[in-house]
Amino acid sequence: MSVDVYSEKASCERLLSVHRWTGKLLTFRTTRPAGYRFTAGQFARLGLEIDGEIVSRAYSITSAESEDALEYYAIVVPGGKFTTRLDAMRPGDPVWVEKLSYGFMTADRFTDGSQLWMLATGTGLGPYLSILQQKDVWEKFQDLVVVHCVRNREELAYADKFAALRAQAQADGVPARLHYLQAVTREPGDATVLSGRITTLLRDGGLERATGLAIDVAQSRFMACGNPEMVTEVREILRERGMTPLRRTGGGQFVTEDYW
Repeated sequence: MSVDVYSEKASCERLLSVHRWTGKLLTFRTTRPAGYRFTAGQFARLGLEIDGEIVSRAYSITSAESEDALEYYAIVVPGGKFTTRLDAMRPGDPVWVEKLSYGFMTADRFTDGSQLWMLATGTGLGPYLSILQQKDVWEKFQDLVVVHCVRNREELAYADKFAALRAQAQADGVPARLHYLQAVTREPGDATVLSGRITTLLRDGGLERATGLAIDVAQSRFMACGNPEMVTEVREILRERGMTPLRRTGGGQFVTEDYW
């Protein structure tokens, strides 16, 4: 798409910072368009000018709804046109941000339940960072469970952020409990990191044992974001347990989003 055409639906913003977790994983922040609104859990569509044309991709917003800047969590895809350019950018470089936000994987869609389970592989963790920075989520649920599954330990980003969120909630006297579970698939686990895929841990009760919580239709609400194969299998497991996807008309216990 040409820059002139894209500029009708997007705002030209600036890259503020880049934090590199590994050689392939990075967090980047941009300025926020005037009047830009989103609900925690939604994603933005970003554009970069490459060879005179705009190449756009979707990224979940990891920052809080009230922040002045917008933050995203990304993986650099070898040979990927967008992320190869992104990886070479520096603060001050232009990033186009579409004026609308997108997506339906938001916690406000759940009308009941006391547990919110947030399952993620890789950069699918992104939307939960934004969700957990919203006070109303901590007031709505008694237990908030984040499960982050990656291949190797070096890919376990944002651990300090979750620790800070838990500490802040305790300092504020918020009764909700945050359970943060890490899992790896290509390394052995230990007392602090689980070993195995999310779907395996969900099927064999590993997640319930690690949190001390029982998963049931009445109280458990699920979000799953990440590898499409994981998301598909999670849907199957939850259906086997009597759960149904959220509907716009109401009802349901889970919502999912492929992050690929």
